[in-house]
Formats: sequence, C-alpha cells, structure tokens
Amino acid sequence: MPISGKTTSFLFQGIGERLRVQCQETPPPKLTEILVKVLACTICGSDLHSIAGRRTVPTPSILGHEIVGEIVEFGPEAERIAINGEQLNVGDRICWSPVANCDHCFYCKHDLPQKCSQMTKYGHHLYESPSDLTGGFAEHCILTMGTKIMRLPSSMSLEVACPTSCATATIACAIETAKLERGEIVVVVGAGMLGITACAMAKERGATHVICVEPSSERRQRAFRFGAELAITGDELIDAVRDLTDGRGADCVLECSGSNQAFESAMKEVRLGGRMVLVGAVFPQSPVPIVLERIVRRNLSLIGVHNYAPRNLKQAVDFLDTAASKYPFASLVAAWYPLIQLEQAIEHASDGKAIRVGVKPL
Repeated sequence: MPISGKTTSFLFQGIGERLRVQCQETPPPKLTEILVKVLACTICGSDLHSIAGRRTVPTPSILGHEIVGEIVEFGPEAERIAINGEQLNVGDRICWSPVANCDHCFYCKHDLPQKCSQMTKYGHHLYESPSDLTGGFAEHCILTMGTKIMRLPSSMSLEVACPTSCATATIACAIETAKLERGEIVVVVGAGMLGITACAMAKERGATHVICVEPSSERRQRAFRFGAELAITGDELIDAVRDLTDGRGADCVLECSGSNQAFESAMKEVRLGGRMVLVGAVFPQSPVPIVLERIVRRNLSLIGVHNYAPRNLKQAVDFLDTAASKYPFASLVAAWYPLIQLEQAIEHASDGKAIRVGVKPL
C-alpha cells in the first residue's frame, strides 16, 4: 500500500549556516525507485569535513550516508534483487552503496563504479525538489536506479550495521586492493573507524602481526580489542617494524588517518616490493614531498582507494555478520540522538572523542 503523510529532513545550507528543517509530503517512489524509511544514520568523518568546509558538497543537500533503512515501497519497475542475489521485500532492513551507478559508462566498465560518470551520491546530492531525499539526516530516503543493496541479518544491531556502507566496505576494498595474504605483517595508520576496522579485517585475513599507529592513548588501547598486536605512536614505528621483520619492513601499510606526516613516516617502513594503500585522505591538504627514486628502487606499490565496488559491500556485511561477535563494533557508536537533535549530535561528533555518533528518527 502506498505510503502517505509527512516526512522531515535536515538541509545543509553551507559553512556556518544553521541546518534547515524541511517538512514535506512523503513522495511516492517513481518507476525504478525504492522508498526507504531511515532507521538510523551515523555521522561519518566526511560529513564533518563537509560541515566544516574542508570539502565541498552541493548546497542545499541532505548529508549522511552511513544509513540503515527499511524498505517501505517499490516503484513498479524497481529492481528487487540484492547484490548477493537475494530477493528484496517490503519490510527488509537494508544498507546500500553511497554511489548509485549506471553500469554502462567508461568507469563502470573498468571496475570503478564508485566513479560512475552518471552517479547519484547519497549524502552529497543537491536538493532541488521534494523527491531529492538522498541523505540519511532525514526520516525517509529514495533509492534511485543503480543503487546496490544488501539485506542485513536480523541479528545485526544498528550500531554495527550503520557504518557498513561507508567505513567497513571501504576497508574491504582497501584489503582487496592490497592483495593481503596470510602470514603478512600489516601496519595500520590511524585508529578511527577506518583504522579500527582495518585492524580487525587484516587480522581475520590471517595477518601474522597487525601494528596500529595512533597518537591517542585511548584509541591505541581500543585497537588491541580489534586485532592489533601492537598499538604504538609514530615515534615507535621504526623500531617496532624492524624488530618484527628482521629489518625488512612491513609487507603492507594501510594509511587510514589522512595525515601527511603519518604518510611520510609509514612509507619509509614498507619493505622492498611492499604495498601501501591510502584510504584516509579525503579532503585537500598541502602537498607531500615524495622522492620518486625511492619508490622505483624499492619496487613499491602506492595505491589510493576512495569508496568501493558493490562486491565490497557484500564483503563488509559478511565480515560483520561473523566479526561482530569477536570484536566490539557495537561499542564504537558513543551515543544516539533523536533526529530533531541533529545539531547537538554533530557537535558531539565534532569534538573528536567519539568514533561514531548517530541519529535516529523518532
């Protein structure tokens, strides 16, 4: 039965501007769309970068992309099959890729669907009409054609599930890109949501040693609970890596902090023929000096990862379905706020102490 009634969303209007509360009629899904009720949305670091002006998004827009929703209504021609081939039904709890892609453009055909030239990007899309419900800071979201969906296990809590479609799936892509093998020594730089997830995922992939580099003592202690064998400061990295590897260096470094200084230090500790995957740098910063000869002579692979392919979302859900019982992912959401208190939730998230803060519509 088609939904009726009002729906509320919060519009980001630009740096320093108050969020605008938008109340409107709930639009029915068009032919290929799916109407979703937002159950919860956690505030990603990218949302905070946008709000602070460190990165650019269209305005006005509905931010928020770490969303768990419940299917309310399908458009008459909407795709009803999840990434893993399961049938989707009204009432299913789902998460979805932040990019709806066309599957036909150059980038889609070259295994970069997250850079689709025809993309709709959730939490980053210009709000121009009542049908532009494309962010998680709202009561409803409309999924467009090309959105890749995963149904969530009924046992998976909102605390665990919300970051799946951003941080967890991005790290699944980074691990895949790094071609991580059993028995390798991995350095994870940063112990935020990306880094913590990388520690656990690398451990589950069979890394012999996982070393987490993080300046915060509280976050270092947390890293031990997510598979890190060592949790150290940057000043301790050289000795730790060389002691574990007989001076060779780490097989793989996953840079999840976005810090220029951390990147420069960690790159020196990659072994000959090793790999470094960059994940954390998601807004413009000052240039970093790189000596090309060192990359050439050491046969290094230096790779950037931004967002992910649909298969990585499936990997993320499958990982959390088993890993949530081994690692305390639910504890990473420090607090939930009602959606109407979104500005207070953003203020809480911005103080840098919490890994995640979330909002739930009433």
